[in-house]
Amino acid sequence: MTPKRRANLERLLKPRHVAVIGGRDTETVAAECKRIGFSGPFWPVNPKRSHIGGHPCFASIDALPEAPDAVFLAVPKDAAIEALQKLSAMGAGGVVCYTAGFGETGSEGAEAEARLVAAAGDLALVGPNCYGVINYVDRVALWPFTHGGSCPGYGAAIITQSGMLSSDFTMSQRGAPFAFMVSAGNQTLLRLEDFVDALAERPEVRALGLHIEGLKDVQAFERAALKALSFGKPIVALKTGTSRLGSSLTVSHTGSLSGTEELYDALFERLGIIRVSSPAQLLETTKFLCVADVPRGRRLAGLTCSGGGATMLADYAERLGLTFTPPDAATAASLRTLLPQTATVSNPLDYTTPIWGIPEKTRPVFDTLFAQGHDAAVIVQDYPAPGLDESKPWYRNDTLSFIAAAKAQGLPAAVCSTIPENLDAETRSFLVAEGVAPMQGIEECMAAIAAAAWHGERRAEIATGKRQPLVKPLPDGSPHLLDEAAAKKLLAARSIAVPRSRICSGADAPSFADALGFPVALKMVSARLPHKTEAGAVRLGLSSKEAIAEAVQRMKADVTAFNADALTDVFLVEAMVAAPVVELMVSIRRDPQFGLAMTLAAGGVLVELLEDATTILLPATRPDLARALSRLKINRLLDGYRGKPAASREALLDTLERLAAFATDETNQVAEIEINPLFVGVTESCAVDVLMQVR
Repeated sequence: MTPKRRANLERLLKPRHVAVIGGRDTETVAAECKRIGFSGPFWPVNPKRSHIGGHPCFASIDALPEAPDAVFLAVPKDAAIEALQKLSAMGAGGVVCYTAGFGETGSEGAEAEARLVAAAGDLALVGPNCYGVINYVDRVALWPFTHGGSCPGYGAAIITQSGMLSSDFTMSQRGAPFAFMVSAGNQTLLRLEDFVDALAERPEVRALGLHIEGLKDVQAFERAALKALSFGKPIVALKTGTSRLGSSLTVSHTGSLSGTEELYDALFERLGIIRVSSPAQLLETTKFLCVADVPRGRRLAGLTCSGGGATMLADYAERLGLTFTPPDAATAASLRTLLPQTATVSNPLDYTTPIWGIPEKTRPVFDTLFAQGHDAAVIVQDYPAPGLDESKPWYRNDTLSFIAAAKAQGLPAAVCSTIPENLDAETRSFLVAEGVAPMQGIEECMAAIAAAAWHGERRAEIATGKRQPLVKPLPDGSPHLLDEAAAKKLLAARSIAVPRSRICSGADAPSFADALGFPVALKMVSARLPHKTEAGAVRLGLSSKEAIAEAVQRMKADVTAFNADALTDVFLVEAMVAAPVVELMVSIRRDPQFGLAMTLAAGGVLVELLEDATTILLPATRPDLARALSRLKINRLLDGYRGKPAASREALLDTLERLAAFATDETNQVAEIEINPLFVGVTESCAVDVLMQVR
């Protein structure tokens, strides 16, 4: 984004004046600006009308009093392009282009979109084919439909690639505070990352919620996300449009283990972005982050007036890695003096109905539990429905006691209903005003707190390490498969252990094997044999010269039957490597969007059977690699299992670091590497079988 366009985006986000160009849709924009409370000049442009929304119309763009900061454009396609050209020439700020019929419609629309770009110049153009922008803080709604949502002076900036979803968010009954709502549309000029970059700087924005269908520039998105992280603004992402399609370059197992979704997971992990699976969870998570903030850790204090609620809190927390720390001896003793005899001292604590709604009894209980030391506090309360709310003051009494006790300890706090709809609008607004998150649904609440705690941990980890930016995708080019001997030679030059070996002809293989020392493995060397086992081009555990000679002849026959063009008289004779503690598959592949990605998985014959895999993007730090290993199911085997020796985790990490450094060195032009298996032993890790493609 050019500096001029960035300045124009600032004008668009907080405009002094608004122009609308069009007919019926601009009537709605006028009504929405009035609804939200926009008090600046409002200039309709329509040569066929005298007024729009009570405002006198201008006959043309040229007749406007000055260049508008913000424009809502809702005219046919060709007229929209002409209008943009005039607005750009006069120095307007930004334009919401509601007009559709551009790139989303195919080749004809793409040509029109190219003309749109040329006409826009340095305008901050949102869309086309979008709903627009709502600034809840400064009360501006460049929005063509009735909108909802509230803002207590701060909130989340929600940016979506779907207009209807953004409208649905504004109408939600979740009590989530909003600062901005952006429908990005086609993202022809302004993309998701541009809004993240700009909105992260706004003090009233406490978190960002993203709906992502796809990213056009992953590297630019990374820069924007890291900027948000540096400003202390958590990002919550709802990624839709799943796919298991791997890179077209992949000739290994990796495509079945690491597709597009796994790459997004790796990107979000890398950047500390919280991934959610539903719009409701996006709202609940951003709500907790905006109102309650990021907790210091995972230790919770929980309160209920029901044994069932306490059990549900504990169950969900355990699944999510949250901890309800039991009261220590002194705290338990104090609680026993404050609670009815029917109460059981625990955390979560069911303080029971005999003291329900009695502040002079509940407040000391809450204070005592919270004083032990926790990172966040939650109370389960299902408020009565409107019209059945005679008991509401009793609920509110416990809420007030809870709020006071949490504030006294400086704890991020949430009031959570068991059933999502059991927090009425008045209660939600009251809680937000008190700085307490009104969370709807125990499962949703626990998931949001766990996500917020994870983000806090990840943010601290990222801040402590020096991180290189993602590798840029290389220009298109045809990959070339190296033979295994050449691939292993390249890895050995980077101090990555490979088996002791000799390259020879079939006739010389027996004597070379004898010199190397039995037992050995025999492999045919051919750049046309990516998977030797399928072609019969590998034999293991050969223990004599006679066995070698026989294997050479059998291998030639098998390869000829499999693919005669792959047949060679070049063989790799390798010393057999001692049985490992663990077999891993390690692969690196170059994705056209994400750059280089490393996948770690259970190796050998288990690679596709277990589907135990995790993916990280490169470059990666040593802690990144260690954390990825810890996510594998077979990670426990590295530390020894049932009397087995422990593997050298440090040697394994050394190998992974060297492999990553080799792949990210662009002079090597790596398209794909797969080591399967990588033998992870007591003292070293050895690349037993290697497949490599380079450009």
